[in-house]
Amino acid sequence: MELFTPSVFAVAIPAVIFAGISKGGFGSGVAFASASILAIVLDPGVALGLMLPLLMLIDVASLPAYWRKWDWAAARVLLIGSIPGTILGALFYAWTDPDAIRLLIGLVALLFVAWQMAQATGLVRLGETKFGPGVGLVSGVVLGFTSFVSHAGGPAASVYLLGQKLGKTAFQSTTVLIFWAVNLSKSGIYAGMGIFTWETLKLDLVLIPFALLGTWLGVKAHHMVPERLFFGIAYVALTLTGAKLVFDALT
Repeated sequence: MELFTPSVFAVAIPAVIFAGISKGGFGSGVAFASASILAIVLDPGVALGLMLPLLMLIDVASLPAYWRKWDWAAARVLLIGSIPGTILGALFYAWTDPDAIRLLIGLVALLFVAWQMAQATGLVRLGETKFGPGVGLVSGVVLGFTSFVSHAGGPAASVYLLGQKLGKTAFQSTTVLIFWAVNLSKSGIYAGMGIFTWETLKLDLVLIPFALLGTWLGVKAHHMVPERLFFGIAYVALTLTGAKLVFDALT
């Protein structure tokens, strides 16, 4: 598949900037939209392989701004659970086909938006009761699985972290730490399974400045842009993207 085309760049550049803004300033919850958007114009495996090095770069670029502001106890529980979840994700990826991956990414996007709407309307309430480590381990398993197959581990992490009643900065710092570690562990498996290619890595080099720009914008926006505005735009994009991926997978 040819990656160095105007259509790929037209989608990849805004997707990468968006991922940087999301991970750098608003937690990792909607950063997976970048892979979902790319999966519209690329094979899902290519989209995942392309985005992982950039997400890892964004993680590293974000760490200094939130260094040691995280909740290590909450992070540790999620990271332990993410290990078997990542293994399950790798097995699923190895046993399935591109349309199944495309369908899963699309469904995750749509379910994520539905989940957020349920919280916004009060149908689901989080943060009123502090979750125990059992919930954290289960959330970690889901985090590892969805992160591996769609870079969408953020929602599972948010479910547990919101139940820990963390402040805005502690929440953001903890997600940065978690996904730095999870993405690092995924990278070795991605390499072994051939999800990375020389073509995706060469395109990653071209997209690095846009990832860093997005991260810088995200750190700045963390204190300046209303979360409601940012996530409202993200949910619209995820709904449209998820619906398109499901349609493509089933037709």
